[in-house]
Amino acid sequence: MEASISTEITREWIMAQRPSRATGLDPFRPHAFFLEEERDESGRVASSGTILLTNRECPWRCLMCDLWKNTLTDTVPPGAISKQIEFALARLLTRPEQVKLYNSGSFFDSEAIPPADYPEIARSVASARRLVVESHPRLVGERALRLRDLLSGELEVALGLETIHPAVLPRLNKKFGLDHFVQAAEFLRREQIALRVFALVKPPFLSEAEGVEWAVKSAAFSFSCGAAVVTLIPTRGGNGAMDRLRETGEFAPPKLGSLERALELALNLNKHGRVFADLWDLDQFSDCAVCLARRKERLHSMNLSQAILPAIECPACAGA
Repeated sequence: MEASISTEITREWIMAQRPSRATGLDPFRPHAFFLEEERDESGRVASSGTILLTNRECPWRCLMCDLWKNTLTDTVPPGAISKQIEFALARLLTRPEQVKLYNSGSFFDSEAIPPADYPEIARSVASARRLVVESHPRLVGERALRLRDLLSGELEVALGLETIHPAVLPRLNKKFGLDHFVQAAEFLRREQIALRVFALVKPPFLSEAEGVEWAVKSAAFSFSCGAAVVTLIPTRGGNGAMDRLRETGEFAPPKLGSLERALELALNLNKHGRVFADLWDLDQFSDCAVCLARRKERLHSMNLSQAILPAIECPACAGA
């Protein structure tokens, strides 16, 4: 179903499909945080702390996004973001070498993260060797330099490319083209700021095979733009709009086997970059409880080793 699109995708339509936003969020507390392992640029497995910040919703209304569920309707008070960071870091088992500040949108959106808070944020993560923040490509610019120059460690910026499919990317309502992405990537390279890219496995309007094909093409494009890391994210439902597309047959979540295949193919693209499979809520992509845990562990091991490991044999599902 090569980009077979019947539903008219507009901002208004996306908003109209939404379920309720979470209530009771505290602007001085992150809504989640956790510790992970991640292979770094030297090949070493390092500790990585991810903090999901509570802040105002992103101004874009992307078709597949469900991150708005845990956002506020107003900008956080001055100093709130650093308090959230300090709260999370104090409760992790160790001080992570890398900190990811993911804020359900763009770190460089001044309505989400007040730029006046950058100095205190930098002090809050001073013990980390690297800070990773996320941004819309069109917001990459002077604020990234301000943050970089305040840090004691290195800065890495994560961009949601999602897909380079020429018919699908415009339908995601992200409001950027590949030219904007290339400009942002070139800016980061010129300023010696590392680039991480998010690419979707099987976004809406594509078949299972096309979903894998375009995920790998998007990873290859990202590496050609200088990405140090590409994270492959299986496209999820649950945000209202994606559920409506599922009802019309224009979207179905990828099979676990598609994420596995995309990771295997992408690992062969570029020996100078790293490719990770996103393992969040992996069970929703599997129809087999018999092999899920082993397949998840295989993907985790491939993330850390950057090597393709033998497939898991499962007579119950034959690796579907």
